[in-house]
Amino acid sequence: MAVGGKSETLTGSLEDYLETIFELVRDQKVARVRDIAKIRGVRSASVTPAMKRLAEMGLIRYVQREYIDLTPEGEVAARKIYARHQALTRLFVDVLKMPADLAAKDACAMEHSLSGEGLDHLVRFFEFLRVCPGGENFLETFHSCSLVHTDVPLCAHQCGALARKGEQEEEAMSLSSIAPGARARVTQVSGSGAIRQRLLDMGVLPGVLIEVERVAPAGDPLWIKLQGYQISLRHKEAELVKVAVDPVPAKPFGQ
Repeated sequence: MAVGGKSETLTGSLEDYLETIFELVRDQKVARVRDIAKIRGVRSASVTPAMKRLAEMGLIRYVQREYIDLTPEGEVAARKIYARHQALTRLFVDVLKMPADLAAKDACAMEHSLSGEGLDHLVRFFEFLRVCPGGENFLETFHSCSLVHTDVPLCAHQCGALARKGEQEEEAMSLSSIAPGARARVTQVSGSGAIRQRLLDMGVLPGVLIEVERVAPAGDPLWIKLQGYQISLRHKEAELVKVAVDPVPAKPFGQ
């Protein structure tokens, strides 16, 4: 984030400090080094250099062993950071139903890279949920959909998806059943916990095109080509990946 039209740029760490000062001043009227250190989980000696840097950038008023306050420019910058934190936290908690502590941690990590355009589109989504007559039902349907959430009861919504479930299951095959040389597009990643997370972390995401290159004689493991790289999967992992063999063109994640 550029500061005051100057070439100086706030690092993610300095943005975190600025946001902490903003919250302390808002809640307690004052910010002190020891309070900042306690919230950030660092030693006071680590806070002092950051305060000096923020003061040099004209974002805070700081004299050693005295209270810290935001300058007008610092308040503008802090509000910008905090707005992104709020929007991301709302997405994670209200929309995606993540635990509050994990949502806050992820929001803090992502707020530094969320662009103004990204914030704008995120806010438009929140506005849609509020102003559209079907917005509330849209979220309720998502939260209670047993087709994508394994921890909820059988979906009671009459959206037609359950009626088509048998047909969809016939069309969608597990990656483990695809013959070498065949290409297919991922439709869903089943399972939960560490095995699902491993697949997602590798880039096995809905919409991604996969080519099965070869399979071990005993069927385990199998090697796939994904986004230009060869990856090895265990049979039990490949069984969790549902694919469409003759996929319609779709935009994969990250492309």
